[in-house]
Formats: sequence, structure tokens, C-alpha cells
Amino acid sequence: MTKNITEISESEKKDIFYTLVSPRPIAWIVTESKSGVVNIAPFSFYNLISTKPVTLMVAIGNKLDGTPKDTLRNIRETGKATICNVIPADLEKMKKSGESLSENESEAEKFGIETEKTFDDFPPRIINSTSSIFCTFAGEMEGLQSKTIPLFLIGAKLHLGDEVSEIQQIATTKNGYGEC
Repeated sequence: MTKNITEISESEKKDIFYTLVSPRPIAWIVTESKSGVVNIAPFSFYNLISTKPVTLMVAIGNKLDGTPKDTLRNIRETGKATICNVIPADLEKMKKSGESLSENESEAEKFGIETEKTFDDFPPRIINSTSSIFCTFAGEMEGLQSKTIPLFLIGAKLHLGDEVSEIQQIATTKNGYGEC
């Protein structure tokens, strides 16, 4: 099959590209609002794009009403985010943390996701995560006519658990969730 991508239906694009670019690891991105509310949300549209400097990209959409999701708003306002891997034991909490809450409600509190403030100048990390990357906001790609906004984050600090050599992480695949 040879086609222009613009001629492919949205559902067909998802089928094709979720198969081609798979597995996609899922990150928990932790941010804090200006008022200190901890926001935790899962994202599968993220990845490492460079190691010099350590640069990660995450694509974040808006809420159904068109306003920025809490993660997007918090990163823009504070310039900081902590990216944590999701371990298999936290799959159910990860799914719940994707629910839409009010901006004054914390997923950490509502869903019992334990966090720890490792560095005063960054959002906390998730205790169960075997790796956490503390990032500063480098910018976003503008001008795309996309449902998501690509953000670029620079890794500034790192936390690795003792079991880092045995990292198992949740990923999304064409047929649901798996480990990678």
C-alpha cells in the first residue's frame, strides 16, 4: 500500500502508526501548580530525543473544552516537570490518574500515589518509580495543526532506584498495555 497520509482515516492512522511505533513507553509526568497542587498524569506520546543535552519530548493535548490540561498549564507556568517510569504493579493507579480532575485536586492524594520531594526546585517523584528525570521546560513546537502540542524538556537531575538494572515499564501497544 502506498498512500498520502492525509488520505488515510483517523482510525486507520491509529492502527498503522500504533503498530509501527510500538511499544510506546508510558511515563507518569508529575507537575505542581503555582499553588502547590501535585498533578500526576500518564503520557504515551513521550520519548528521549537527544542525550546531549538530555532532551525529552512529550505531546500534550487540551481538555475537551479547549483549555490546557493541568500538566501543560503547570509546565508552562513553572517551567518544571518530573518524568517517572510506571512499573507494572502501578498499572491500575496509572489508569486512574488519567481521569480528569479539577485543577485543585491532586491525583497523588485521590488515588494514593506516594510521592517524595527529592529536590526543592522540582516537582516530587513517584516513590514506586525506579527512575525519575527532573526536567526544565525548553519550549514547545508551534504552528502544527495537531491535537497535541509537542513540548521539549531538558533533563537536569536524575533519580535511579537500586533495581534500575531490572527496570520493567508499562508501555502501550496497538492492543492495550504491555511491559517493555
